[in-house]
Amino acid sequence: MDENIKKWLWQHKNYPTFPYKKDELTSLLSKIEYNRGLLDGISKSFAKEEVKELEIEALIEEALHTSLIEGEYLKRDSVRSSVRKKLDNLFSYDEDSSTHRSDALVAILIDCNLNREPLCTERLHGWHNALFESGYDGLHKINVASFRTHDDMEVVSGAIGYEKVHYLAVPQKSIQKDMAELLVWCNASAENIYVKSALAHLWFVAIHPYDDGNGRVARAITDYLLSSVSKKTFKFYSFSTAVNSDRKGYYNILDKTTNLFRNREYDFTAWIVWHLETLNHAMEMALESIEVVIDKTKFWDRCRDKGLNSRQVKVLSKMLEKGKEGFEGGINTKKYMAISKTSRATAIRDIAELVAYECLVQIKGSAGRNIRYEILLTK
Repeated sequence: MDENIKKWLWQHKNYPTFPYKKDELTSLLSKIEYNRGLLDGISKSFAKEEVKELEIEALIEEALHTSLIEGEYLKRDSVRSSVRKKLDNLFSYDEDSSTHRSDALVAILIDCNLNREPLCTERLHGWHNALFESGYDGLHKINVASFRTHDDMEVVSGAIGYEKVHYLAVPQKSIQKDMAELLVWCNASAENIYVKSALAHLWFVAIHPYDDGNGRVARAITDYLLSSVSKKTFKFYSFSTAVNSDRKGYYNILDKTTNLFRNREYDFTAWIVWHLETLNHAMEMALESIEVVIDKTKFWDRCRDKGLNSRQVKVLSKMLEKGKEGFEGGINTKKYMAISKTSRATAIRDIAELVAYECLVQIKGSAGRNIRYEILLTK
């Protein structure tokens, strides 16, 4: 690229300042504060065990979706095991299905939420090492726990031979200086924390200091900053889940913001607005999830006194844990046998009792050998 052509954010004379129109954020910031207040207030009505369940679910969603944004799929059961190993003292290692990758990612997220020590280069390198401990990203060897040593860091999409360059990152010689400035700003700036999380995310992505994993580390920084707002141990919402629900919008707004041909005014209001709207959406989704937890609590209050045996409790717990997504199509005799490790005759008898107790209900349209059942959360 012609050095006289200034196309990328870091080539602007005012970089690394990020001007924005503060008055355009007032309404959004008020909505976020309101929803955060609801989340904090609702949690006070839950027992300690239920609060822990909310925290666990938020961490699971964050781990799954920060990976999905990058096109990496982790199994929910593996992530759940990784989280529970760290947070649930009742976790049974007999049911451990975690993997090294899920363990590593969960360790990063827990550090983001619990470790309030200032951000530093060594800490970011530790996160990066957890993501790529093998030293490879697929078939490619990368520098791990150290910043890249080359200039040609491009963000591209498209098939081989038809790549489209979306962004050219900060030159290697500027990385150390830029990262030092970013970390000082993250630790010391009095900027509104929600705006701060948006700008820190953008600034880190603009630098793109690592060979790979920059998106996940950027979201980890965002998570760290957002976690400082709540007085609770963990946030009850997952920012990455909301980002993943608008992944196309995420990459589009990054393109518009980091490309000076598209951001001629060098204004970052649009990026911050997108970030705040996404954050507010994450909180709204969390509030909906809490309603599900309330329904589960009411379910156990209604069914626990029915004299359920250990097999029935185990199966119901598994169904509630996985939700409709994990138990699509409901449960049948074969699934019940597999979960409870019991005979067909016992499974049939147990299911019949659960239907009589109004814990399970037959799914409409299922019959005969294909008869299936789902949880009856509300009567």
